[in-house]
Amino acid sequence: MSEPAPFTGFPEAALDFYDDLEVDNTKSFWADHKHIWELAVRDPMRALTAALAPEFGEAKIFRPYRDVRFAKDKTPYKSHQGAFVAVGPRTGWYVQIGAPGVRTSTGFYDADAEHLRRFRDAVVDDRRGTELEQLLAELEGDGWVRGGDRLKTSPRGYDADHPRIDLLRHRSLSVSREHGFAPYVHTAELLDRVRDDWRATRPLVEWLTRL
Repeated sequence: MSEPAPFTGFPEAALDFYDDLEVDNTKSFWADHKHIWELAVRDPMRALTAALAPEFGEAKIFRPYRDVRFAKDKTPYKSHQGAFVAVGPRTGWYVQIGAPGVRTSTGFYDADAEHLRRFRDAVVDDRRGTELEQLLAELEGDGWVRGGDRLKTSPRGYDADHPRIDLLRHRSLSVSREHGFAPYVHTAELLDRVRDDWRATRPLVEWLTRL
């Protein structure tokens, strides 16, 4: 495969493509518009992640097809295009484009039981748990939004009255920033924005990879 061209932003056609896909998520629509996805979505994502790779590592660009084998929703195509740089078990940096625009995020996803146990033990630890609280507070103060799958009750084996019980309930943990339809999404400036976002969350990645 040839080297990707320099990143110049996602064209408006990328957002239009996902607007239309949400209305007509069918194989016939995909067949008629696949060339738009290739030129407006896939190729720019390859260029973006290639430009970020020297600093952050190689990204996995996810396939556009949904796994519908066990899903109630049988629509065949994802309503967004994502790319993920793994720096630890299920941990790393993410960027996505879809109908709502561009989003960046950082965190860990789909943890197995052992990884989740190590995460919670670190949260309970006074030094490491306090460090995570401070990292998240700084990021949220800078406009990042904390997310992730959480238990509604306290996890088994941990004190329901623990001062960091909110963190202990997490089964996954991420922080995200929405760039939406900002004009720079369609320009090379987006590369700098994503790079700055990932740099800003590097301390969180480093905390998570020390588990």
